[in-house]
Amino acid sequence: MDISRAGSAAPGGLTRLRATVRDLWDELSASERTVAQYLVSAPVEQVMFASTQELGTASGTSNATVVRALQRLGYAGLPALKRELAADFTAAQAPDIRLAQRIAHVGKDLDKIWNDVFVEAQERLDQCRRLADAKALERAVGVLAEAREVYCYGVAACELAARHLARALGRIGHRARFVGETGFALADSLLTLGQGDAVVVFQPGRLLPELTVVVERARSVGARVVFVTDELSDTFEGRVDAVLLAPYTPTGNTNESLTGLAVADVLLLALTALDETSAVENAHQLDVLRGQLLGAEEHRGQPR
Repeated sequence: MDISRAGSAAPGGLTRLRATVRDLWDELSASERTVAQYLVSAPVEQVMFASTQELGTASGTSNATVVRALQRLGYAGLPALKRELAADFTAAQAPDIRLAQRIAHVGKDLDKIWNDVFVEAQERLDQCRRLADAKALERAVGVLAEAREVYCYGVAACELAARHLARALGRIGHRARFVGETGFALADSLLTLGQGDAVVVFQPGRLLPELTVVVERARSVGARVVFVTDELSDTFEGRVDAVLLAPYTPTGNTNESLTGLAVADVLLLALTALDETSAVENAHQLDVLRGQLLGAEEHRGQPR
């Protein structure tokens, strides 16, 4: 089998895939070889935007065979392969070209658009669940439970998850704030970070300079850090208190914060279970305040 010239991506994820297929070729079944041959021969963008069912159809096998082949090749699932290929694809193609290719793949078929979004969302959530580390989760919950105040940091697409966690923490009785500044503006928020506080950082893959500053500031003042990430796990593993994995989108078809939001909800439910009395009391107070505000709105709407 000659796969040295297959594919269209720059060296990286595809190079690893090719090498793995060569090394394990004799161990693969006939149907798994068919899948492997297709993966290293098809254009990278075609693999990135495909579901396991579509890859099964394209390779003349089945989605179950695709899943088995990927596992035999050492991938936790299709999202894991897509993430590796996405690094090559992103580096080799300008954003406008990537968008045009994504649109070309999806087309104008509304049923296909609906299906593609839900398939990718399910794949990412399933991958996130499989990557769960019980000990890391326990450490993260402990950090937030003991924190004087929680700083929830997220920029750009990650802002949604950070804002959600900050607001929901307040609703169950934990002091929390959203932080989303970059550059010099971030210094003002970090200035108030102190001993006994905690920082939850949402950032899947891009190593922003602000992240290092946040972590170093936290360590210098005695604050603790939880990282919700994908590719940056190895970078910060030994420098923070807990790393929780949240796979990002390899195609852009689903929101970047999807898995981060799920991880945030896990943390919130765990904290609620730890102190149910406080959570219930805060929920009651929130309801009372909402009722008062609703009454005020209705009162302002009455004729004078």
